[in-house]
Amino acid sequence: MNDGPPPTLDITKPHSARVWNYFLGGKDYYPADREFAEQVYESYPEIIEVARAARAFLGRAVRYLAGEAGIRQFLDIGTGLPTADNTHEVAQRTAPESRIVYVDNDPLVLVHARALLASAAEGATAYIEADVHDPDKILTGAANVLDFSKPIAVMLLGVMGNVADLDEAYRIVASLRDALPSGSYIAVQDGTHIVMSEEARTTQALSNDIGYGYQLRTPEQIAGFLDGLELVEPGVVSSPLWRPDPNPARPPAKVDEYCGIGRKR
Repeated sequence: MNDGPPPTLDITKPHSARVWNYFLGGKDYYPADREFAEQVYESYPEIIEVARAARAFLGRAVRYLAGEAGIRQFLDIGTGLPTADNTHEVAQRTAPESRIVYVDNDPLVLVHARALLASAAEGATAYIEADVHDPDKILTGAANVLDFSKPIAVMLLGVMGNVADLDEAYRIVASLRDALPSGSYIAVQDGTHIVMSEEARTTQALSNDIGYGYQLRTPEQIAGFLDGLELVEPGVVSSPLWRPDPNPARPPAKVDEYCGIGRKR
């Protein structure tokens, strides 16, 4: 599902998919990714908990969407590198007929896309090489696999912070939202700077200095991505607090990452 020549792999600059892979204990990264990740960790060791919380939220969100919400189609934008319990695995565990389209712009993700395309026989998975800045390309490619007359869940986890201009980021999400039929959902999750404010802001400055470009935002700004949608309880909260799995030994604690899911009426 990729038109034109394959994208160029630039290993001299850190990329979000590869940096996140490092934080999650993976092996698919390059020296530039590792060096940046280690600098972040040195000033903000809580980033490991943030990364784990992000991955855990993906699992809970997809289980909710495929289970209680009855969604059978997923558009996962900013997929990242494959790891355990990817969107299609979680969704198809509940509903094997689920159809999933993954989207990313890192060529290394494309190299590993085979792991993302191992669908259950009853369902389908596909991969699109595209940038979040180009929602029209994403929607056109997704329409080859997903039926836009039926509800779709759009997953925007850790991706909108890569769009530096907030107004542009809102326009992108609005374009995706407007293309969805009634009964669809949008799940959003991004980094903040309110829990560990000094450390998080140090990370933001480091990111800006090297041109990595990920923007930390306030919970209110993250909630703005879900404007016009009916919020699923408990609303926009720190990721570990969104419908946490029972764990009496360790109650969930806030991290600098907020999330929410909204339903299109």
